[in-house]
Amino acid sequence: MNDALFLHRIHFAFTITFHYLFPQLTMGLAPLIVVLKTLAIRTGNETYNESVRFWTKIFGINFVLGVVTGIPMEFQFGTNWAQFSRLTGGVIGQPLAMEGTFSFFLESAFLGLFLYGEKRLGKWGHWWAGFLVFLGSWLSGFFIIVTDAWMQHPVAYTRLPNGGFSVSSFWGLLTNPWALIQYAHNMSGAVVTGAFVMAGVGAFYLLQQKFVEHARIFLGVGIVAGIAASLWQVFPSGDLHGKYMARNQPVTAAAMEGLFKSQTGAPIVILGQPDEEHQRIDNPIIVNKVLSFLVYGTTTAEVQGLNEFPKDQWPTNIPLLYFSYHVMVGLGTIFVVVMALGAFLLWRRKLFASPWMLWIILLCVPFPYIANTAGWLAAEVGRQPWLVYGLLRTSQGYSTNVIAGNSLFTLLGYMGLYLVLGILFLFLIQREIGKGPALAAAGTVRSGAPITTT
Repeated sequence: MNDALFLHRIHFAFTITFHYLFPQLTMGLAPLIVVLKTLAIRTGNETYNESVRFWTKIFGINFVLGVVTGIPMEFQFGTNWAQFSRLTGGVIGQPLAMEGTFSFFLESAFLGLFLYGEKRLGKWGHWWAGFLVFLGSWLSGFFIIVTDAWMQHPVAYTRLPNGGFSVSSFWGLLTNPWALIQYAHNMSGAVVTGAFVMAGVGAFYLLQQKFVEHARIFLGVGIVAGIAASLWQVFPSGDLHGKYMARNQPVTAAAMEGLFKSQTGAPIVILGQPDEEHQRIDNPIIVNKVLSFLVYGTTTAEVQGLNEFPKDQWPTNIPLLYFSYHVMVGLGTIFVVVMALGAFLLWRRKLFASPWMLWIILLCVPFPYIANTAGWLAAEVGRQPWLVYGLLRTSQGYSTNVIAGNSLFTLLGYMGLYLVLGILFLFLIQREIGKGPALAAAGTVRSGAPITTT
């Protein structure tokens, strides 16, 4: 791989990885905020409205940082990946344009109303504003997933005389089976992030004995949403995604599992280190015949290994793919266990008086971010060496006129800028959590010490 191509890939990987730290929380919090607003209307309890206002501020901070870090990626299509844009713009340009034109403006417009229009809109108008923010954020995720899914599993296209692509059926593009499965898996992953963050803040407040009434609401909503989303991640969305990949990207599936040779009754590797040179897994911990069962529903089925495919079609970084996939799966399993235990204690009315469990929930907050990042890394590294799977190689899509030095210079600039943005984000979030969800006008913190004002 030449230096320019490598740096273009690192450049885009850095910007998109940093960017996705923010929208995964906004997409995860959006439905939970609607739930809180619904409970506020049904119960008439002002604590729920205070919780809505608190989490809407957190949402707003993430939304702004998501916009700021997302815009540069659009320019990178033209600067670092001009050939890819020229050839595939007739397909990917349509869902990307719809994401910007419809879902982004829907989300941003009603977020303003939801943040500042509560008194004017009334309780039901405010609820609808929150629902439309949720709808806009999830539509935005859908159009982005449609774009990526077409690169993973191209459908509904025709080839042009110049080698480019155009859409033959827009409906076919939107209903790409890969997109529907990936969307279900991705959005539940976002809800896992939102649920752990909400429950984690609740655990933090309870451990400090601050905002106790709000903290119990945060934990209750976060735990219930978290167990539902975590289970959905495993089955059916994760199960369907794995089976569909095994049928449509068998070489990727084999690399993810470290299966170098085809096997009947293939085992699943829980832990181990892939040795690409000797085509084996070192120090494996395996469960016999499970992989065959997971992919084909029978323990006697043959699963294709990497030996069935030419080496120029193998993923270009098998160890990175293998470890990313196993980190995602391992953390997903931990999420199910943690949230199931939390749900059990919540049901037994012991959660709020169990500091050890509150600490576990609080310390787990960073891990959904790691799991979501690892999942996307596995998906994108697994597609290599293709930009459009089976049709356009990565080496055919980058901007040959942008030299390695230029790409490195801008990458370092982005790293510095994003470091500043990251520090600003942490400061703003820490400030909002420090203030807490109590009414500013009341001048007191519920279940806590009074606030003196001057």
